[in-house]
Amino acid sequence: MRIIGLSFVLLIACQVKSQTEMHKYTNELIHSTSPYLLQHAHNPVEWQEWSEETLSRAKEEDKPILVSIGYSSCHWCHVMEKESFEDTAVANIMNKYFINIKVDREERPDVDQVYMDAVQAMGLRGGWPLNVFLTPDQKPFYGGTYFPKQGWVNLLTSINEAFENNRDKINESAEAFTQNLQAKESEKYKLGGNDHVLSAEEISTLFQHLEKKFDKIDGGIKKSPKFPMPSVWQSLATYYRLTKNEDALKHFEFTLEKIANGGIYDHVGGGFARYSTDEEWHVPHFEKMLYDNGQLLSLYANGYKLTKNTKFKTTILETVEWLIREMMDASGGFYSALDADSEGEEGKFYVWSDQEIQELAKEDAKMISEYYDVHPNGNWEGKNALRVVRDDAEIAEAYNLSTEEFDTKVKAFKERVLNQREKRIRPGLDNKIIAGWNGLTLSGLVDSYQAIQDSSILDLAQKNASYLKSLIKNKKLNRFPDKEMEGFMEDYAAVIQGFIKYYETTLDRSYLELALQLTQRADGAFYDETENLYFFTSEADANLIARKKELFDNVIPSSNSLMAWNLIHLGTHFYDDDMIKKGQSILAQVKELIIQEPEYMSNWALLAMELSGNFAEVIIIGSEAYNYVNEINSQFIPNKIISASLSESEHTPFNGKLILNGKTTIYVCFDKSCKQPSFSVKEASEQIGE
Repeated sequence: MRIIGLSFVLLIACQVKSQTEMHKYTNELIHSTSPYLLQHAHNPVEWQEWSEETLSRAKEEDKPILVSIGYSSCHWCHVMEKESFEDTAVANIMNKYFINIKVDREERPDVDQVYMDAVQAMGLRGGWPLNVFLTPDQKPFYGGTYFPKQGWVNLLTSINEAFENNRDKINESAEAFTQNLQAKESEKYKLGGNDHVLSAEEISTLFQHLEKKFDKIDGGIKKSPKFPMPSVWQSLATYYRLTKNEDALKHFEFTLEKIANGGIYDHVGGGFARYSTDEEWHVPHFEKMLYDNGQLLSLYANGYKLTKNTKFKTTILETVEWLIREMMDASGGFYSALDADSEGEEGKFYVWSDQEIQELAKEDAKMISEYYDVHPNGNWEGKNALRVVRDDAEIAEAYNLSTEEFDTKVKAFKERVLNQREKRIRPGLDNKIIAGWNGLTLSGLVDSYQAIQDSSILDLAQKNASYLKSLIKNKKLNRFPDKEMEGFMEDYAAVIQGFIKYYETTLDRSYLELALQLTQRADGAFYDETENLYFFTSEADANLIARKKELFDNVIPSSNSLMAWNLIHLGTHFYDDDMIKKGQSILAQVKELIIQEPEYMSNWALLAMELSGNFAEVIIIGSEAYNYVNEINSQFIPNKIISASLSESEHTPFNGKLILNGKTTIYVCFDKSCKQPSFSVKEASEQIGE
């Protein structure tokens, strides 16, 4: 559906004023706490924040609204700002004809979600910056992403002309798009069904649909650009655990190796960029997002549990070091993002000249250049974006080195390069601390500790869990530490999951109780009984024309898929059959979508496959409980919950289960029916496997 009657005719010529003149301007964003909004506080555009007051002004003045949405580390957001929003002639058009609202999508994902859906309903490609034109009553009628300055001016003047002369057509389009936004998910996607369990045939079909998209040369899904998409590969690992399909395991390990070897991974300082611009994972958009890295920690942890591939362990350790060095606040929370740009250039902080590498590699320059694909003329735009192109053992042998000697040389080189890089002007840091993204990171840290048993990682998880606990006020979860703003469903879902995993690792039951408390709040404020799904916003949220529900898994899993996992795991911990059935019922609704679209329903698929085999309750009681928990958790066993206590307890599910013969005792149960008690992890693992 597209708007008819917009005549894209340029009405005025643009005159660019000097850079220094632009700094004379200050708009209402100067009062914001968002780093992204503050970046625009000195634009000549009269930006406003999304608020009741601003929306009322649009109605009073009967002007169309321009909502421009981005985030602080978005490269093309910076480009459009420089080209258009800092230009006084362009700003004059915007100020004359529009109410201009800037939105930080990380601060207000609810606004972003509504208008991203609207742009996609228009048949246009979504992305950021997202620029959407609304009627004075917030209904969308046109939009897009990045526009070059000339095209932007053409669009602005044409939108104004259409608003003045073809208001009926605009209102007609806006109403149609709004009705689309307000449609129920159950109707749009034909949700329904009572059976949440996948048959063997359905699981096979699911895998076949995903396998058709595999990139057998470079790993991942065959497309460009390439996003890591952690939940896709997590679901593939779960599929292997269920079916023992060696092709699935092979592509899983191959993909993780390709990503970790590519330029999307920071070989100098650890951590992953947001995505690769090419099929080879070589040149990324260089911004680093917390939500990616938290999930990738979980992915590589499970990869290590499955394969014991030492590259995965190194990747975990280096990424954790990066989190501590560059992303951690003294409070124990983690910041949101690092910018792609520094000194006005994308990737400048991360790329190297051949001469720099030769000097830093010293006597190992030839070997290092071969290993990291370093060329005299660069491997990207005259510079070198480091990536591993030769197998470690192969290159060590070529230079007559043992694997240990080669590792030592590479580590020494990395340290020298990192020290040199610290002297550069750093990319901008978005220091927002977001509850949900920290919840994903807590899960990543816990999974990493389980995989490699490094106590310093557990200490880090403890600090982060404590921080997240501090965000709970009056039984509600705040999204930010410095604002009285309740979290969205993505915050609740990710933090609840993080707390469950934290309990299953540390045995600190207070976090399991907190997970239950937050679930009860989510049920009261977000749950829609008519559709059996959770809204993204709470019942108290206002100012939006549609109250959306997340269904499809994207770079971040949908809040509904996370909550289905939470309900089933938490319900099993507390023997709450209603909670378990609720999670199963939510899952059953999307079963057909999971089978047909596993790439976009990957976190759902993970849960569905967990429940399609035997789902185990592992209960451990006795003085060795903590050690046994660590040993079980070091294995990749997704189809379980684990509860443990150092002594006999009245808490569910320990009630009635005893320490036998004075030994730490393991009970493996399925649907509250337990097998013979065992006294070794080996025996318990075999029982789970059955």
